[in-house]
Formats: sequence, structure tokens, C-alpha cells
Amino acid sequence: MMAELHQTPTSLCCCRKSLPISGARCVGYSTWPSAAPGPGSPRCPLVDVASASNFSCFQLRHFHLDLRLNFAVKEMSGWLVLDLIPVQAGIHTLVLDSHPSLLIHSIDCKVPGAGQEEPVSLTYRIDPFTDYGSSLNISLPTAAVKPGRLIQITIRYITTDGPAVPDGVTVLMSASRSSYSKQDRVFQFSMEFPVPSYLVALVAGELQHVDVGPRSRVWAEPCLLSCAVKKLGGSVERWLGVAEELFGPYLWGRCDIVFLPPSFPIVAMENPCLTFIIASILESSEFLLIDVIHEIAHGWFGNAVTNATWEEMWLSEGLATYAQRRITTEAYGEAFTCLETVVRLDALHRQLRLLGDNNPMSKLQVKFEPGVNPSTLMNLFTYEKGFCFVSYLSQLCGDVRRFDCFLRDYISQFKFKSVVAQDLIDYFLGYFPELQGAAVAQKEGLEFERWLSGCGPPLYEPDLSAGGTLIQPVQDLCDLWRSIESPDLQTLTTFDLSAWSTFQIVLFLDRMLDHSPLPHDVMVSLSGCYSTLFDGLNAEVQIRWLQMVVRNTFYPDLPRVRAFLHKHTSRMYTLPLYEDLVAGVMKCVAVEIFYQTQRRLHPNLRRTLQQILFQTSSAPANQNGPALSTLPPSPSPSTQPPQPAATATASAAAAGTTTAIALRDVNVSA
Repeated sequence: MMAELHQTPTSLCCCRKSLPISGARCVGYSTWPSAAPGPGSPRCPLVDVASASNFSCFQLRHFHLDLRLNFAVKEMSGWLVLDLIPVQAGIHTLVLDSHPSLLIHSIDCKVPGAGQEEPVSLTYRIDPFTDYGSSLNISLPTAAVKPGRLIQITIRYITTDGPAVPDGVTVLMSASRSSYSKQDRVFQFSMEFPVPSYLVALVAGELQHVDVGPRSRVWAEPCLLSCAVKKLGGSVERWLGVAEELFGPYLWGRCDIVFLPPSFPIVAMENPCLTFIIASILESSEFLLIDVIHEIAHGWFGNAVTNATWEEMWLSEGLATYAQRRITTEAYGEAFTCLETVVRLDALHRQLRLLGDNNPMSKLQVKFEPGVNPSTLMNLFTYEKGFCFVSYLSQLCGDVRRFDCFLRDYISQFKFKSVVAQDLIDYFLGYFPELQGAAVAQKEGLEFERWLSGCGPPLYEPDLSAGGTLIQPVQDLCDLWRSIESPDLQTLTTFDLSAWSTFQIVLFLDRMLDHSPLPHDVMVSLSGCYSTLFDGLNAEVQIRWLQMVVRNTFYPDLPRVRAFLHKHTSRMYTLPLYEDLVAGVMKCVAVEIFYQTQRRLHPNLRRTLQQILFQTSSAPANQNGPALSTLPPSPSPSTQPPQPAATATASAAAAGTTTAIALRDVNVSA
């Protein structure tokens, strides 16, 4: 892949790229074979209902993207070139995933080495596909399209010969090599490894950098840079080193991090070579640590080996979460990792209570119906239920180090490929023949097929007792506050929350939220004991306390809610509070704050809040231009506070759930 950044309207057209698949699951395949298929065994064609493209008809050999940026009108324009090889005869149409915001100027085709060096103009049409995209149908020249012959398709969308990237603007991209021509003001990038299209990303702005390691650099706006460097200096290389000891060499060369404005709708995104992280997370060192390590883990699980369809996102997120916790265990000890895991598993069970144990959204293998936007189904199950399944596989080995070796070899076997669950299971059973002989895949109550296709909670959770010294005081304090209407203040002084970690305070507030509403006298005492302390802590703590304020209609602390929502513009620190305000008796407060702050919100978040506040099925018209929808990224694992079931609105019917619930604990672009 190569990309060249110049200057000016519209957005990216992204070909949905299917990497070479080691093995695709047959539709309706319900049992696991006793041994992995041998070389040359037939495979059923991969079906991806989230894509309109006919990706299985072509091999994508190279992707060239040329863009121009126009900050004045907030537009990009340019062209892309796809080097394709048809894999079968009789292909007359190339179908790509597109978006209604894309304004196509022309499409042409060349067949290098076949006597057709001059481009031939092609006809095309755009058909509706889903609410998150369209299908671009390109008619191909029949005589020139033959199996095994390279064709080049160039798609141009309203471009000009204007100037290149404006002075003072730096462009970064998820790429392994880059260069900059100051004279032409052109940034050039190339990626030497095959990557799926959702991992292609770029950022442009007033960015400066500081090296924080031999292969790591922090990028941020000048006002944020010193804080970011202080938080991460020296740590990234340490985490990379631990990960390499566990899972093998880091394949991407660079591991740079760019901090994005607080209004960016995604917490973090693990693009190869360049991780994107929202600046708001800098407030909490512990959550920043977890987010960055999680994205580093994706360098092996998700980026190097990718889930072939969005129906099995756990292959990326579940494995990355397991890898993240292996890294934190080695770097910070088992107790810290157990505490963070308890916070997340609490959130998982909270989501189960909202959805019900029989909701199909709780499956690891979610079956999408055509037209369902995969981003509406991003949820904690892909992370935490996936993590529990991977932990169960590790437990079957009897030795976590043996499982580390398995994962290292799994990456080596499948790197730069897309896989399905069958590939992982087959490789696992082949790697541990004694487990295959013991028929662990069919163990009653813990069948692999039940893990993947069954609804409800994880069938197994790892032993977290090593975190008891950190977790038990939290539970003791919760029990104290819930046992009597007005706890003894002398007893409370034995719990020094100022000495607690962020995760301990978050766990305390989450569990108190689970029991809200509380008696008014208890809220008065809680506020008297802790509200001043919480004001001085990070946003992860503050938002949970403010949710308690709202859910308990505690008016004395309502000004703190207003101040918080005026300060914070990120999805993860606004949406939970707005949902609670609307679910209670304070909707008028929410509407007032929204009108005062809406111009500072990202268009996607603004649209979501309008739907919550005004109960509309579609966004009102007063948007500042269209918000781009992309194929869903793999979001950060930042834990979000619990949400009330009363705020659910109808959506994502195929999964039997709602957008609101689906997005509660996972931050993705809506």
C-alpha cells in the first residue's frame, strides 16, 4: 500500500480488502473437525454480510491512495489505484464498498503488459446497501479481464491542481515508511505489509513529536505534548519488550502514538505503526496504561492476524485483551491485573443484566443480518467473554508459559492473514495433541461450540484471587455503605480513598451505582465524605460520582454535572451522563447543556445526543456536513460506567439489542 498526501472535496473510498485466508468457515458449519484440514483441503467461500463487495473474486495486490487536503472547507479529494488479479473467469463487475459522501469523478482501467497501456474509461453505478454505506458497481472490460492477469482500476473523486498540504500542517499515516518533500509540500507513505482496509488511517494537523524510545515517538498538539511525554516516556519500549518476550518479534517496526483532540469519537485505535488515542485519556495514568498496552497487543492480535469477518471480532479483541493482561501481569504484577479484570468483568455482568442471558448479542459468534451496521454490535462480550474463552484455553494447557509459546507460534503461522475461529481451534488442537485426544472440545458444559455459539455469561472465568488485597477493601467499603442508612464516620476513616488507585475507586463507585438509587441521607454522607476528593481526581472517577448524583437526584452536586459536561466533549465522558439525565427527572437540564455545548461536539456524538434527547429515529438536519461512517474499528477497552436500562432505544434488531446498550462499555464511532 502506498499513499501520497497533497491538498482538497470528499472522503475516502475504501476497498474492502480480504487478506489471504488460511481457512474460511462454511456457512452452517456446526461441528469442529477432529484434526485440522491438510494442505489443499477444500474450503467454503467466506461470506461477509457486512460488505457489499465481491472481494472473493479478486486478489488485491497493491493499493495506492493519493489525497489532497482542504482545511478551509474540511474536505479531502484525490484518487486511488487498485492493482487487482481476477481469480476466476466470467467476472464482469467489480463491486466495492463506498459511502454516500463520496463524489466520484471518473473510473478507468489499465491492463499492464497486455497491449492496453492507455486507460479505458469505465461505467459505474452506485446502489444503496445499508445505512452505513453504498455499493459501487464498476463494469469491467470483458476482453481484458482474465484470471491471473493484473488490472489497474483508478477511481478519481473531484480533485484539483491546487496546492499541497498547507504550511504548518503535519500529516501522519499508519504506514511503515514515510517521506516529506518540503518544496512540493507532499507527504508520501508506504506500507510494506498487507493490512485490511479498516487499519488504513491518517491524521493531519499542527502536530509536534518527541521520541520516547528507540522505535516509539509521541505526536500531539503543542499544548498536549509535554503531558503526553511525561505520561509515556520510557514505558512504551518496556511494554514492547515484554510483549516480544511473550509473543515473538514486533512486526511493524515503528510503534508511534498520536494524541487526538478530546472531541474525537473513538478512545483508541490500533492502526499499524501509529496508534491513535484520544487526549482525554491522559487524565488517568492507569486507564492510559491499559489503553496503550491493549493497542500494543493488537500489533500481534488483530493487526498481524485479523478476524476475517466482523461476526468474530473476539478473535481480535478477546486475544488482544488476554495479551494485554499477560503484559500487565509481567510488568506490574498479578494483583494489578486482577483488579483491572474484576472492573471489566463486573461491567460484562452488568451488561448481561441489561440484555438478558438469552440475548444473541452475547454470543462470541454473532450472526449478522444483511444491513446491520457492525459498529452497533460492538460490546464487552467480544472483549471479556472472548478473554475468558482464551483464558480457558490457557487453563487447559496447565501452564501459562506453554500457552505463551502456542500464541507465539500461532502468530508465526497466520501472520498477515485473516482467520476464522476454526483456524484458531484447529491450530490449538493440533498444537496440543494430548488435549485433542482427551476430547476437550466436547467436554460437557464447556464445549467449544457452546463457547462460540451459546448466549449468556462466560462458561469459565479465571481465578482472580491474587487481586484480593486490592479488591477486598473495596467490597468491604461498599458493604459498609449499604448495610446501614448512615455509616459510622469513625469506621469510615479506616478507609483512606486518597491512597487508593484509580481502579479501586472506580470499582467502588461502579458497585455503588449498581445499588442506586440510595437513601438521601446516604447520598448526603457520601457527598460530604468524598465529593471534594473526587473533584481533584481524574475524569474516570468524576463521571462515576456524577452519575450517582444524577441517578439519585442529588441536587446539591448538580452544578458539578454542568461543569463536567461543559468541560468534556468526548463520547466516553458525555454520553453516560446524558443518558442518565434523560432517564431521570433532569431531561431539561440535559437539553440546556446540550444547546450550550453542541458546537464543540463531534458531529457523530452530536447526532447521537440529539437522538437521545429528542427521541428521533434519525439525526436532525442541523449538522455541519455529513459525518463519515467507516468499517468499525476495534475500540479501546476503556471501561465505562454502568448505564440504566431505561435509556434503551430500538436498533440493531438482528442482534436483539440496542445501540445504546451496545455502546455502553465500548467506545466506537456511532
